[in-house]
Amino acid sequence: MVIHQISVFLENRAGTLAEITGILSAQHIDLRAIHIAETADYGVLRLIADDSQRASSVLLEHGFILSMTPVAAIAVPDEPGGLNRLLQALSEQHVDIEYMYSVFGRTNGHAYMIFRVADPEGLAAIASAAGLHPADGAELGVC
Repeated sequence: MVIHQISVFLENRAGTLAEITGILSAQHIDLRAIHIAETADYGVLRLIADDSQRASSVLLEHGFILSMTPVAAIAVPDEPGGLNRLLQALSEQHVDIEYMYSVFGRTNGHAYMIFRVADPEGLAAIASAAGLHPADGAELGVC
């Protein structure tokens, strides 16, 4: 199942992240996952929100530069080696992972990981074949 991630391009300055979370909070938009990659001059904030379309619209209205990216969300057993099981399956299929990060919390003994790959649907199929569960938007509380 494909989930929509928002990537926001930010100036690397104090308070920018608080500004974004404040804007989203004021609109009652809840974050499910967040990741920041940075350089000396700018950062890329990657987030999964409960309503990606509305979050994107609100941030665009406030002048932020962003893009929407399809990503795959996969449930992995929250136990030693749980993530490795998926990574081994991806390695065997020669899937290149651009980046990954985790979702807040866990459910029913599973942690959830977000993966950026060239083919999110293909990753979900590989995960299923390895006995792992691709997560859908409803499971993560996103629409």
